[in-house]
Amino acid sequence: MEYTVNKLARLAGISARTLRYYDELGLLSPARISSNGYRIYGQKEIDRLQQILFYRELDVPLGKIRDILAAEDFDSLSALEGHLAALLSKRKRLDLLIANVEKTIRAKKGEIMVSDREKFEGFLKKLVDDNERQLGKEAREKYGDESVDRSNARILNMTKERYAELEALTSELNETLKAAFKKRDPASELAQKACELHKRWLCFYWGHYSKEAHMGIAQMYVDDPRFTAYYDKIAVGCAAFLRDAVAIYCR
Repeated sequence: MEYTVNKLARLAGISARTLRYYDELGLLSPARISSNGYRIYGQKEIDRLQQILFYRELDVPLGKIRDILAAEDFDSLSALEGHLAALLSKRKRLDLLIANVEKTIRAKKGEIMVSDREKFEGFLKKLVDDNERQLGKEAREKYGDESVDRSNARILNMTKERYAELEALTSELNETLKAAFKKRDPASELAQKACELHKRWLCFYWGHYSKEAHMGIAQMYVDDPRFTAYYDKIAVGCAAFLRDAVAIYCR
């Protein structure tokens, strides 16, 4: 079956403008243009759109999706199996958070007692799962399973005070980095303060700090589009700025 832009947009639950934008990006082009100028999409394009939306649900940037789908070794079945595993993991995290909220509601009503650790269990588990999803494979290949498992255990065993400290530190780090980036000088006092905060932030996850690992992870922020996208939300080009500042800090 074939679809026009508007019909496919309604079918997929997205806007026609989004489909046109995907076409501009070279991410999803129509199968053909009709004689009256309408974009026409066929089964191949529908399947590709489904893949795109699965990746978007997992917060993969559009540029990265385009690269994945354009790869010569891209296998749609393997991709679907990967989507299923990732979505099941996401559902597991949501189920844990839902259970956490339900227990807290019951505790507020005086029906049960909930420990401080239980109150934060869902958030800590989500933090670990997000880290595993984002860089678990790379970290395990580079540092080994034992090191990554120790890091995960450190997170899961955080007290509520320690978790609150991490949240506050993350906010301070991002704000300091944003202000430092405006000066465009990675050697500035503010940029170096951001590096010190970043070191403290890393130590929440690492049992042992090293300058080499600090510089390595800062470089990964530039090399890996997922991390580049995170820091670009602070300011476009911020990942490279942090890398350069960390290089100075570690010297």
